[in-house]
Amino acid sequence: MDAALFVKAFAALFAIMNPFVALPMFLSLTSGFDAAQQRRTGLRTALYSGILAGVILVSGSMVLSFFGVSVDDFRIAGGIVLLMIGLGMLNGTGSSAHTGTPAEQEHHAQVNDPSFYPMAFPMIVGPGTITTLVLLAGSNGSLAGYLTIGAALAAVLAILAVVLFFSAAIGHHLSQTLRTIMTRLMGMILAAIAVEMLVAGLGTVFPGLN
Repeated sequence: MDAALFVKAFAALFAIMNPFVALPMFLSLTSGFDAAQQRRTGLRTALYSGILAGVILVSGSMVLSFFGVSVDDFRIAGGIVLLMIGLGMLNGTGSSAHTGTPAEQEHHAQVNDPSFYPMAFPMIVGPGTITTLVLLAGSNGSLAGYLTIGAALAAVLAILAVVLFFSAAIGHHLSQTLRTIMTRLMGMILAAIAVEMLVAGLGTVFPGLN
């Protein structure tokens, strides 16, 4: 296993899928549930997120090829998307791409089982996660690369499952200040990853920039 790739994939996926950032929304959507129902919903959310992410990881490169989009072109577009999400996390405004527009958020509150929608999609596996998985797979297309990225994804999903399973207890001890600090930190990491994507993509598409 490529340790450097594992660390890079884990950091990128944890920053964009951060269970602790998703926790407040999960608690809000499951506020009327009893403890057992909340735990089942948390496990289903992790399962659905894993299925969605796995499908994207395996098929992402094929989708790009089907539409005739190169990895470097997608890296530039994806870098812009991730940068916008990261900046939103940094300044505290969030991103409607993941949390939804105000109208969509009103609809979220009316969903009986939020485990797939809106938690797994688009809150956890949204545009940022899709972009990250496609670019990681496109840049590391070997079997060893896929297995390493898959291992990093599995580690993030395991943390997600634990956090959502014990959401009530964790939410009780996780202060607003700590949530804010964590969100800002993840936003900074995400913005840095986005800049790296943009520089790499632009440098390949426009060699004169190097």
